[in-house]
Amino acid sequence: MPGSHRTAAARTVNNSNPPDGGVIVRVFCSCTFFIFRRCINISAKELHINDEIKAKEVRMLDETGAQLGIMELDSAKKYAADRDLDLVLIAPQATPPVCRAMDYGKYCYEQDKKEREARKKQQVVELKEVRLSCRIDKHDFDTKVALAKKFLSGGNRVRANLRFKGREITHPEIGTEMLERFAEACSEVGTVEKKPKLEGRQMSIFIAPS
Repeated sequence: MPGSHRTAAARTVNNSNPPDGGVIVRVFCSCTFFIFRRCINISAKELHINDEIKAKEVRMLDETGAQLGIMELDSAKKYAADRDLDLVLIAPQATPPVCRAMDYGKYCYEQDKKEREARKKQQVVELKEVRLSCRIDKHDFDTKVALAKKFLSGGNRVRANLRFKGREITHPEIGTEMLERFAEACSEVGTVEKKPKLEGRQMSIFIAPS
């Protein structure tokens, strides 16, 4: 019957509510967890501040992140203004929305600084090639070593290629010795990533930056 169904539903709700405000505690904890999840990464470009905030009331956090409870928007703005801070909306999806008092200009500066530092750490590693020969003279050898060191110092990998001409292919040990000597000359800034390997008439060695 409709009436008994409503009674059962009401009884179920009442049984799920323990005394002493248990439901309020659970809802509050859930909201706190949501706030924590939302505050991990905040993009400065997505934030609304001060007069851009349109909510009637907000859950307020102070400049340290401590909760001050639910406030009317005007009270929250006054709290921030009295401390020479901005009121920043950090969790618009929450009910009520969550705001925090902070120095917005300082926050944006710190975010930009972190992004710049992250971009500096990002480096595109390229594979540079240096060509050698079994009969290379000392001057050319030293020139190739200097070029490889420049590449390695710039954070790039180097592949040294040695191509055998004519009957040179019958003595691959000469190529192996040449490439190992080349890698040894670059050892101050690079380490051997792949040992000399013969493919057809070409032998290569890979050196990575130290």
